Amino acid sequence: MAALLAVLVASIITAALVAAVLGPPIFHEHLIEAGHAADSPEIVHIEEAYRDSSLTSLGVALLVAVACASVVAWYLSRRLQIPLGALTRAAREVSRGHYDRRVAITGASRELDTLAEAFNTMATRLEQVEDTRRQLLADLAHEMRTPVSTVRAYSEGLQEGVVAWDETVAAVLRDQSDRLGRLAEDLEDVSRAEEGRIPLNLRPSRVGDLVWVAADAARAAYQLKGVNLVVDVDRAAGLRVDVDVQRFGQIIANLLGNALRHTPEGGTVLVVAFRDRAEVVFRVTDNGDGIPAEQLPHVFERFYRGDTARDRTQGGAGIGLTISRALADALGGSLTASSPGPGQGSTFTMTLPTTSTGRGVRHTTLATPEAAAIIEATHLGLRRSTAPRSAPQEMP
Repeated sequence: MAALLAVLVASIITAALVAAVLGPPIFHEHLIEAGHAADSPEIVHIEEAYRDSSLTSLGVALLVAVACASVVAWYLSRRLQIPLGALTRAAREVSRGHYDRRVAITGASRELDTLAEAFNTMATRLEQVEDTRRQLLADLAHEMRTPVSTVRAYSEGLQEGVVAWDETVAAVLRDQSDRLGRLAEDLEDVSRAEEGRIPLNLRPSRVGDLVWVAADAARAAYQLKGVNLVVDVDRAAGLRVDVDVQRFGQIIANLLGNALRHTPEGGTVLVVAFRDRAEVVFRVTDNGDGIPAEQLPHVFERFYRGDTARDRTQGGAGIGLTISRALADALGGSLTASSPGPGQGSTFTMTLPTTSTGRGVRHTTLATPEAAAIIEATHLGLRRSTAPRSAPQEMP
């Protein structure tokens, strides 16, 4: 406000000085042209009147301008100070770890509204990161509590002679040690994947072969649970992608494992591959549990499990999808999830850029008319199969 008033006063003083220097000579010339004598007393009186009126007018104008500018400056500064003050207080609270603080969109100016929106977005992300960190620590404690407690109990029992060393005890201790080892490996894998530190051995590979190898590896688990596994790669005939075969298999294995966990006995999981412009789309669709809308944004977060009642043996550690998305990004593609809602199944879609066209891709042979109906329904965009359920289908 003071700066605005200083600029206003300086402008008026400058205008007064310019008028005082240039005005009288010009006014004098006009009087001479009007027929007045140069040494006439009238000219002196008129010029004095001109100077006095000019100075008076400029003085009054200065006072009025300062008063008006003060009111306008106060109003504008208040419109700016209120949101900026709120933003400053909110930023101070966020710096203290209170990530739930937000600022209101006041409409003071477009720039301030944009700044407020950016601040709220940043605070929301920080709050989510903090929630994830807390959940991560809680999940780690939960994952480690059971094996550590088991090892401690058996160690104390062996030390006190309550438990005798035998093959059963050795198996239990080995199993719990392996569980801790897998947890450490999972943490290392997700860290390396998210930081892009996983080396990739990229080479052109046929899409059909990639999908069939992954499906063959999962076939036994699907047969054991009684879930149909259907593969359709007809529309991917002749397509190749540059991938690390091992890492691609890891992505599909995670997606198939996730679909199997959430699909009941007699359900169906469909794996399709097809070309979409310059990309190859891999889609894993099931007609199982589905995903609530509020959980969809979090399915790729580390250690996130929608059903908190699941333990590690049922629901996994909750990082398979995190690793899969990081690997898909590293391969130059993407991985997304969608679901119509609980009980309506879910779809995970991975896209990868295509390479040169190849030949000799193994095609799908559908075992039954039911499988053909399932694929036809999927091609029409249906989320859930309406075909009768049957025993698991054997793949060629």
